[in-house]
Amino acid sequence: MSTVLVIDDEKIILDIVRIALMKFGHDVQTASNGRQGIEKFDRESFDLVITDIRMPGIDGNGVADHIRRSQRQRTPIIAISGTPWLAKSEQNDFDSILPKPFTLKTLLDIVNDLSRRTVAAAV
Repeated sequence: MSTVLVIDDEKIILDIVRIALMKFGHDVQTASNGRQGIEKFDRESFDLVITDIRMPGIDGNGVADHIRRSQRQRTPIIAISGTPWLAKSEQNDFDSILPKPFTLKTLLDIVNDLSRRTVAAAV
């Protein structure tokens, strides 16, 4: 399937998303804050990034800004947030915004859709 980076400062969210995605065949790495997520993104290759919006330090908008200015700026990004109106969607930094709480089915549907589109665009 795909390699996914999940960034969230809430350990329970990280664990739930990681376990769900792994159960459906995705390779998942996690980061507990925006700075750690950016460092992992810069060191490794990911097919998709899922990030929380509100985090201390570098927030999800900062993560998305970094990705969009990087060599891999087309990497799909999903924002997850209890405050989805804080996502800078007018700048098109995010490919999808998933409000908390969300169902695992909704998350998996979005991940699978973005993964299919990424593969199709590469062909």
